[in-house]
Amino acid sequence: MTTKASDSAAPDVVLIHGLWVTALSWEHWIERYRGRGYNVVAKGWPGMDVGVEELRRDPSALAGMGVTEIVDHFENIVRKLDRPPILIGHSFGGLIVQILLDRGLGAAGVSIDPAPVKGVLKLPLSTLRVSFPALRNPANVHKASALTPEQFHYAFTNTLSDDEAAAVYERYEVPGPDRVLFQAGLANFNPHAATKVNFHNNTRAPLLLIAGGKDHVAPASQTKENFGLYSKSKAVTDFKEFADRSHFTIGEPGWEKVADYALDWATAHAAAYEKESADRSHASRRPAHADAHTESR
Repeated sequence: MTTKASDSAAPDVVLIHGLWVTALSWEHWIERYRGRGYNVVAKGWPGMDVGVEELRRDPSALAGMGVTEIVDHFENIVRKLDRPPILIGHSFGGLIVQILLDRGLGAAGVSIDPAPVKGVLKLPLSTLRVSFPALRNPANVHKASALTPEQFHYAFTNTLSDDEAAAVYERYEVPGPDRVLFQAGLANFNPHAATKVNFHNNTRAPLLLIAGGKDHVAPASQTKENFGLYSKSKAVTDFKEFADRSHFTIGEPGWEKVADYALDWATAHAAAYEKESADRSHASRRPAHADAHTESR
């Protein structure tokens, strides 16, 4: 059962898109969430708040962009809001959500089909197949590259027909910075990797990881491994798999079920987290003599 924002005074929702698409990929979610009364913020990565055609004509502004620049960009957006928001990210946006939560931002986070954080060791062959065109040439680290229609169909829309996949490609696909692929793919060889998070962070906001059973880019096994890395944290971490979903889970038929599950989970856990945070803040402001007085009674 879904709830209206007015029922729970829920925080804003920040949607963060992934690689090879723009914030337009969230268009259905934006409409649905706003219809439920939520204020939705869906911004592009730096330099990507322009039209799809413009980015296809000239992606030079994206060349060399890295994970840290993207995370800093969204941290600035989040800090300008009146209260900690719900963070929902897809693909590389799911990785960004995890880093933002680790930085102490957000009231709850949902990471959908996330790109691998540092520590995920098993990259399936399907993941490598999608990334290989960029990773095979080290010079690509300074470039912005697009996917061909065939590559996009395999990576994003493998559950759709050829015609359906072609329509999705035409509407959403754009070049993306290859550097983020290098940063994610080589993270385990870099002690200062941009994709590193503290899995033992006990005070971060609740996190839900969502996997798609037919996802070629971020297979469920990879997302489940990501989930397992948080096993020793006291912070709330949950995992949900939708068995028949591809990487385009935010737009393929049945996206509503994923959208509602993500928001309902986040709204419920954000309320609890905000109360806990307020209690901790209140306790930290109590005078030392107040505790001593209580203990003496």
